[in-house]
Amino acid sequence: MKKNLTSYRIIYGDTDQMGVVYYANYLKWFEIGRTELLRQIGVPYASIEEKGLRFPVTEVSCRYFRPSRYDDVITIETALTSLGRVTLTFSYRLLRKEDGALIASGWTKHACVDKKGEVTKILPDLESVLKAALSADSKEKSP
Repeated sequence: MKKNLTSYRIIYGDTDQMGVVYYANYLKWFEIGRTELLRQIGVPYASIEEKGLRFPVTEVSCRYFRPSRYDDVITIETALTSLGRVTLTFSYRLLRKEDGALIASGWTKHACVDKKGEVTKILPDLESVLKAALSADSKEKSP
C-alpha cells in the first residue's frame, strides 16, 4: 500500500493546561494525513467533492502511547488499508521526528455518500485510483 509521510509542528494551541497535546487533536492530524495521501495519489479531496461525493468518518480508533508537547515535530504516516464498494479505511502512525518514538496509532473508516448524505458506490474512476494506492506497495516490492 502507498504511504504518505507528512510533518507537523505542534503549536501551543494544540496543548492542554498540562502542556500535553489535547487528545482530540490526534484526530485532526489523522485528517491532515488522509488529505495529503489523497493529494499524493492524484485525487485531492476537492476533486472528490466535485464528483458529488463525500467520505464522512463512520468509525475511528486512536491508541495513545506517549505524550506530545508544544514544538514537537511529528510525522504523520498514513496508508489506505482497505477498500470496499462503499467504504474505505485509512491507518495512521504518529511518530515524534526527533527520536522516532511512536506516540499514537489508529484508523478511520469512511462511508462514500452523495450530496444528500445517502450511501453510494465509489465511482469506478475513483475506485481504480484508490485500488492502485492500496496495492502500490506490493507492486513496488515485486522483482
